[in-house]
Amino acid sequence: MTKTDFGETKHWLRTARTLTEALPYMRRYSGKSFVVKYGGHAMVDDELAAVFARDIVLLKQVGINPIVVHGGGPQIGQMLDRLNIKSAFVDGLRITDAATMEVVEMVLAGSINKQIVSSITAVGGNAVGLSGKDGGLIRARRVRGSQGDLGFVGEPQHIDPQVLKALEGAGMIPVIAPIGFGDAGETYNINADTVAGAVAAAVKAARLLMLTDVAGVLDASGTLLPDLPLAQVRALMRDGTIHGGMIPKLETCIAAVENGVEAAVILDGRVPHGLLLETFTPHGVGTLIHRD
Repeated sequence: MTKTDFGETKHWLRTARTLTEALPYMRRYSGKSFVVKYGGHAMVDDELAAVFARDIVLLKQVGINPIVVHGGGPQIGQMLDRLNIKSAFVDGLRITDAATMEVVEMVLAGSINKQIVSSITAVGGNAVGLSGKDGGLIRARRVRGSQGDLGFVGEPQHIDPQVLKALEGAGMIPVIAPIGFGDAGETYNINADTVAGAVAAAVKAARLLMLTDVAGVLDASGTLLPDLPLAQVRALMRDGTIHGGMIPKLETCIAAVENGVEAAVILDGRVPHGLLLETFTPHGVGTLIHRD
């Protein structure tokens, strides 16, 4: 799919006289699954959150099966501060002792998850909130940081797609908190990007859509790169064009595409209706990552 900038996409939408031009893009994904990583500014801005909920419902109405995986780092940090529980990070991961894990689960699987479910339900969707512990959805294993043990920080070991298929068959929109369980029944805090990638691979999604606070992947001059085959992504990572927090996001996208996802997209969650513009227009608005 050839992609250009957001301005051309908006122009395309304004000048389309009927839905005829959009219909091929709607039909192409009918019956397929989209995994949407929801976080960043889009999740804490009330207006954007309402737009996101409506867009998820529309995806469902046109025959796509959306699966939402959400984060919640800022909200966790705020609650830890309120409870006077100190928190530290190593390699971008929150060190999670037993007390911190209780707060993480309370915030992610409790307040945030139910807020998203309520928002989707309020605009006509049939959403259900769950964590990776529900139905054995996400079995996890402990990970270690570069400086040693991180506590109850995990990574997905196995995703059970049957749980999600059952919800899909019932017409439900799953909203997943990134919490997993270990072999001994322990609870793990998992990076939401990582969970989204693993879920997308497990259900062989047509798209993994990563909502971020940037336009997508940028070149050295700051210009959006609309289309990246895997080989080019790796080359840009090697030469330092891609750096910082974008690297783990792209590593997640690479792993997802290599494990059966048709393509991954990094796009700006601050753009109203970005999900729809990416899905139903010929140009899209983010960076499409696909096989070579």
